[in-house]
Amino acid sequence: MRLIAVVFLLLLAVIQYPLWLGKGGWLRVWELERQLTQAQGRNDKLKERNSKLESEVMDLKTGTDSVEERARFELGMIRKDEIFVQVLDPNSTLPAPATQPAPAVSTKAATPVKTPATTTARKNH
Repeated sequence: MRLIAVVFLLLLAVIQYPLWLGKGGWLRVWELERQLTQAQGRNDKLKERNSKLESEVMDLKTGTDSVEERARFELGMIRKDEIFVQVLDPNSTLPAPATQPAPAVSTKAATPVKTPATTTARKNH
């Protein structure tokens, strides 16, 4: 009787091994489910990014607002009817004057220089 019980316990252990530790066992299933969840999270983030890029491309193809915005902020461009105004931080220090003699004063308007703290205003006609 004792021999039969031991044989049954051994058979039970042999049957349980593939269920828990085998190729298609529960441990493998749990690991694959974890990997699937991570992949789905990455895919969701990439879908959101692709959606934003697609809307930006459509805006660049159809609208002129985004082109104008990029020209203003990235290239420092202004319209013909606007005046360039540069606002300086009152706490910042001015750069030291150059040691070279100052150039002759010209009657031409100065070319605006792109700086991070700039804004434009339209002339009132």
